[in-house]
Amino acid sequence: MNYYSTNGKAPLATLQKAVVKGLAEDKGLYMPQSIKPLPQSFFDKIHDLTFQEIAYQVADCFFGEDVEADALRRIVNDTLSFDVPLVKVSDPKGEGQKGAIYSLELFHGPTLAFKDVGARFMARLLRYFAPASGGKKVNVLVATSGDTGSAVANGFLGVEGIHVYVLYPKGKVSPIQECQFTTLGQNITAIEVDGVFDDCQALVKSAFIDKDLTDHMQLTSANSINVARFLPQSFYYFYAYAQLKKLGLADNVVACVPSGNFGNLCSALFGKRMGLPVKRFIAANNENDVFYYYLMTGSYYPKRSMQTIANAMDVGDPSNFARIYDLYGRSHEAICADISGATYTDEQIAYTMRQCLCETGYQLDPHGACGYRALQEGLCEGEVGFFLETAHPAKFKQVVDEICDTDIEIPARLQAFMQGKKQSVGMSKNFADFKAYLLKQQ
Repeated sequence: MNYYSTNGKAPLATLQKAVVKGLAEDKGLYMPQSIKPLPQSFFDKIHDLTFQEIAYQVADCFFGEDVEADALRRIVNDTLSFDVPLVKVSDPKGEGQKGAIYSLELFHGPTLAFKDVGARFMARLLRYFAPASGGKKVNVLVATSGDTGSAVANGFLGVEGIHVYVLYPKGKVSPIQECQFTTLGQNITAIEVDGVFDDCQALVKSAFIDKDLTDHMQLTSANSINVARFLPQSFYYFYAYAQLKKLGLADNVVACVPSGNFGNLCSALFGKRMGLPVKRFIAANNENDVFYYYLMTGSYYPKRSMQTIANAMDVGDPSNFARIYDLYGRSHEAICADISGATYTDEQIAYTMRQCLCETGYQLDPHGACGYRALQEGLCEGEVGFFLETAHPAKFKQVVDEICDTDIEIPARLQAFMQGKKQSVGMSKNFADFKAYLLKQQ
């Protein structure tokens, strides 16, 4: 399958080029020329399939023309080596299963965050294509507002022929998140940028189109701007639907997605185009409400991100808006027909975390709290909703404990990261400084 740029000024690309290059020559994001629908027979039996079986059939629609079947199955099975529970959190209407809210717990991977699946899948797909890229070392640039960096760093750790540079905003990720990518060493370099996430993302995008850099080194991205990173996240939604169907609750499903750079929601919308019977989606934001403002007004105005307690969603110019805009033919009306929005202050997020813990015993993290509250407020009669609990609450231990008066136990996997020594390179937000640094790397 060929891929085109959302900016429409770059030549078509193969999947290999889209994965290895990451960003199109015209700064646009790659989009597949077509989205294949899944057969009805798949949805008829989906509740009897394993997560791996579901994911393989979805992946085959995206990548089957370009990746050998046996290799693709190995990539999927290796990526999904952990469970993803769907947990009932509350039944606010008190009418049996009607109106129930479920949490899809995506924090059971190696770094306890939902981005493990996309990062692991991309690492394996890049390894599949890397030999065909001329044997030149591939340098992965990734900007992170929290969880992307740790997922990508751990997904690529020790992979021969690939070096990862993680750019993160100084003082704006949680201490545990920072430990997960600054203590690894080997082929992982953490770059601490004196700015916000949007500055990190701008440095990455600028690097891809700088001829001096692209002549000097092979660059790609592991942010959700890369098709190999964001498309596998659609697996979650098919799996959640399958679990609800198994419970007899698949008729009026609403999916709520805590949203930052919008790769996760974008993958869900691709799933809907493939036939996934989710009725509608809610994009839940913190105070970084650029997309919410677009839904309300039809006008998209990027702005500098604000720091919040839901730091992984602190994005003022979400990259994947371009994909959503393109997917819906640039129609505000069409986008609003499938997606509604919600936005919450730190105070509202904190209240929701305390309320949920008190009333249901379920411990939310700040990002999941946005999703849970949006369903509380937005579910209609006869609907069943699920939200994505995107990371383990312990990754935000200081914030969660202070809000909920708890002492969250830190899982052993996180404790292991915290024993390591921080290794990072300080960097300004000036592209000239970043370029000079990369030109010195081999």
